Amino acid sequence: MRMRSAAVVVLALASPPVTAQTRPEYPDSRRQDLVETLHGVAVADPYRWLEDIDSKETATWVEAQNKVTFGLLGKIPARAALRERLTKLWNFERFGVPLKEGGRYFYTRNDGLQNQAVLLVADALAAEPRVLLDPNTLRADGTVALAAYSPSPDAKLLAYALAEGGSDWNVWKVRDVATGQDLADELAWVKFSDAAWTKDGRGFFYSRFAAPKEGDDLKGANKNQTVWFHAIGTPQSADKLVYERPDKPEWYLYAQTSDDGRWLVITAFDGATDLQALFVKDLATPGASVRALADAMDARYNWVDNDGTVFLVRTDKGAPNGRLIAIDAARPWPNEWKEVVPEAKEALQEASIVGERLFAHYLQDAKSVIRAFDLAGRPLGDVPLPGLGSVGGFGGRRGDAETFYAFTGFTSPTTIYRYDAAAGRSDVFRTPKVDFDPAAYETKQVFYASKDGTKVPMFVVHKKGLVLDGKSPAILYGYGGFNVPLTPAFSVSVIAWLERGGVYASANLRGGSEYGEAWHEAGMRHKKQNVFDDFIAAGEWLVANKYTSPKGLAAMGGSNGGLLVGAVVNQRPDLWGAALPAVGVMDMLRFHTFTVGWGWVGDYGSPDKADEFKTLRAYSPYHNLKPGTCYPPTLITTADHDDRVFPAHSFKYAAALQHAQGCANPVLIRVETRAGHGAGKPVSKAIEEVADEWAFLHHALAMEGGR
Repeated sequence: MRMRSAAVVVLALASPPVTAQTRPEYPDSRRQDLVETLHGVAVADPYRWLEDIDSKETATWVEAQNKVTFGLLGKIPARAALRERLTKLWNFERFGVPLKEGGRYFYTRNDGLQNQAVLLVADALAAEPRVLLDPNTLRADGTVALAAYSPSPDAKLLAYALAEGGSDWNVWKVRDVATGQDLADELAWVKFSDAAWTKDGRGFFYSRFAAPKEGDDLKGANKNQTVWFHAIGTPQSADKLVYERPDKPEWYLYAQTSDDGRWLVITAFDGATDLQALFVKDLATPGASVRALADAMDARYNWVDNDGTVFLVRTDKGAPNGRLIAIDAARPWPNEWKEVVPEAKEALQEASIVGERLFAHYLQDAKSVIRAFDLAGRPLGDVPLPGLGSVGGFGGRRGDAETFYAFTGFTSPTTIYRYDAAAGRSDVFRTPKVDFDPAAYETKQVFYASKDGTKVPMFVVHKKGLVLDGKSPAILYGYGGFNVPLTPAFSVSVIAWLERGGVYASANLRGGSEYGEAWHEAGMRHKKQNVFDDFIAAGEWLVANKYTSPKGLAAMGGSNGGLLVGAVVNQRPDLWGAALPAVGVMDMLRFHTFTVGWGWVGDYGSPDKADEFKTLRAYSPYHNLKPGTCYPPTLITTADHDDRVFPAHSFKYAAALQHAQGCANPVLIRVETRAGHGAGKPVSKAIEEVADEWAFLHHALAMEGGR
């Protein structure tokens, strides 16, 4: 409900409430006298001890912080009603995009409140599917998730990956599709990999790292990824090494096989430069070596499909918005490349070939557009979409007559469509029914000027008839990095926020791919401050246009977006009524020393280089807190199994912010157990976390009670 100007009903924390005179009693966070000299600069790191996440002292600290956090959140009157409403909203049937292989259809389904989606298989699209894999049976608390799956070409076998407790580490297994029984095959220490089957189904290629040292599995740096071949029915110890680059320890290596069965395609991603290369191996020629298709590491190169020795590749080489080119493996030199689809004014995100047609996914001001072409690159027109929103899918094989895609928007629950490639027609395959009225809300796209005058788009969602009097509570969400776009997507948590009169805004900051590589580069390394300026300008626009006020505005973001929130809170503490940084990168001088953090150097820059250190030091959330400053009420969220962004980032930041806080505004940290960076989080845990976040905002933004 909207805040009232005269008689705001504050949701007190009760017995005793947090007021201007009282503040939470935080657990003791020992400050150690640790100062390092980096590039001639003395840098204090008083909470380095919290990096030892397995120590008794850290465990005691986490337990004590959680006790304070859950104790305060549990006293907020609105929390129980929020949890009840979120549970009801979440309880709807939802599906994944079907994958067709060997005449069978594979897709996921969640009946509503299942902790994990269940994998189904059907022998025909209209046939009743059967359960092939139910992760909910693997652990009572639902913390084992199906991370990926890949059927063999004949659909007789299924390679699938399980993630335990939210970790990025996967264990791959193989299941007989007909019987539902697992074979003896089991592959460990796999991360950021798919299973790329050979045409005959005798095995698959995958990528893995060496087994970490004992105790380092959740924090040790993961480097030197290698590509292996696993033959079905053999132990992992018998797997064959296919490709390695010990000279390039910071390369990720991702393996795929071509539909014709002839080629192994390896994409190399350099975490140090944020660029890519392509390599191929002719599987039809015994003893053939891996050779380069495009290895200059001067742009991005994503393989789409092939016709014999000619490979269709999406690249931003010479085209910041992306284009499609053909590279002949027999003559792979750049002067021999042929342009198939030229660069457009919109940013090309993905491409695929299905039904002898080429489908290209573009972003037009952060909204999906799907364009069809013939195989020579001649336009066949746009694919009609249900509205303005986001699309995912259009996968399949060249000879398939059908493909599937998902469409979603802020108030449009994700609907799955079947697309007849020959007829050019979309039909609903599965549509969800959620307990809310989408007609009661509206979504606007606005454009505002950032600090340097750059025009930045932002989506604003709220109830129809909203009075622009500056009294509505608002969430501003952002990410701004790693070439990742923020496009419209449905979330029941956002619906629960909107129902209570909240405004939800999502800003398309520089650093993403909304406008191609130029937009990305404008928000990386030495230009990272542009991202923070864009977000601050978005908040100022919402205030100036009377959607909210600084006291009613919450900054929210996760991962790189958590870094964003930490940075803008430091730079403009007066602009925010609350802050919700989730699983954030908060120590910009040591991020590269943990797990896969070294792979972010391409976007952030390296603390080991003097000029880049200066940039990182200037905005690092952990290092730029000023004692005595009144920071907004802050709820930091992380998880004990987050091996993407090491949880010590949040631990250290929370301790430092509690120490620096110059007023009674609460600084809380919520540490989830048996959870990771977010993927595979059980529904039950997700509901509890959102209920805590929204309850915290209810208190911090002095929102009214009610439904």
